[in-house]
Amino acid sequence: MPVLNVAFVGSEELARTLAKKGDVRDIESYVYKEIVEGETRILSLLRPLRHPERLRPLLSVLNVAKAGVVEIDKIDAALGEVLVAFGSAGIHVGHAIISPEEGGWVDPEQVQVFLNQAGLGGWTLHESTPDEHMLRESLLSNLQAGDEAAPLVIPIDQHFNVKGVGLVAIGYVQAGTVSKHDEILVLPAQETGIARSLQVMDDDVEQSLVGDRVGVALRNLREEALHRGCILTHGDADALERHNGSKFTLLLAPFQKRELSEGDVIHAAVDLQFQVGRITSLQGVEINVEWEQPLWIQKRDAAPVIIAQLDAGKMRIMGVAKDISPV
Repeated sequence: MPVLNVAFVGSEELARTLAKKGDVRDIESYVYKEIVEGETRILSLLRPLRHPERLRPLLSVLNVAKAGVVEIDKIDAALGEVLVAFGSAGIHVGHAIISPEEGGWVDPEQVQVFLNQAGLGGWTLHESTPDEHMLRESLLSNLQAGDEAAPLVIPIDQHFNVKGVGLVAIGYVQAGTVSKHDEILVLPAQETGIARSLQVMDDDVEQSLVGDRVGVALRNLREEALHRGCILTHGDADALERHNGSKFTLLLAPFQKRELSEGDVIHAAVDLQFQVGRITSLQGVEINVEWEQPLWIQKRDAAPVIIAQLDAGKMRIMGVAKDISPV
């Protein structure tokens, strides 16, 4: 079933007009499913909660999204950070919807300038809330097959034991496919288990594809091997590269005026990982970092590695790590 994951920053009211509310964690999910000419299409809205207080839920959503919707009720620093985060994540398909607070006004021309500066010039700007049918169809028109020929990568965001089923890990298929009875390798634990069953959108399936939020029931695996940000792959795959430390060039985010220094603490967000590291050396935009825990980077050309600094004030997105390699 083709799935389009959409990063949604806006009101619960607008989200409910587009899709049916599902589970709630630090991220709310809304799902719309339709059948067109015998083919099921799914729109999955992922709404991060508690931004701007917390940055991680926003970055987690952007790690898995392929399109975006941002509802704008006012222009402030929080909006600037949201737009910069979308641009840094490479979300070039999206809709910005002006919906002012009661008695307020938002200048469309100013919003367009911000979109352009954040690298979102290709987004559609709506000066009022569009028809929900049109908006859904516009989003669903961006459905496309993922890289299912690539090695399997499933970052995990939660896990639990289910009576009669056993240990279940839930995450988003970023690359490849997973089938029942596959041998699964868990990183960084380097432990293996067997996929005894798969579930997508509450349906049991034989195989799960790119974009799916899948529950993988695993046997012969210790629960301690799983945690948020761990990654499932195939035991014989060579999908990811371990980084105890990294060297990269920082592509500085728009509006970011702060300069990093040797000894600074930073965070890297990629594939639902949110790893903390310390800069060991810095020469211009070339940075060396030592991570507190291993960072796993896909070997294929995949999602950007977003660099953030949580004590950086109003603009915590520092930029994107380019040409990243282990050291």
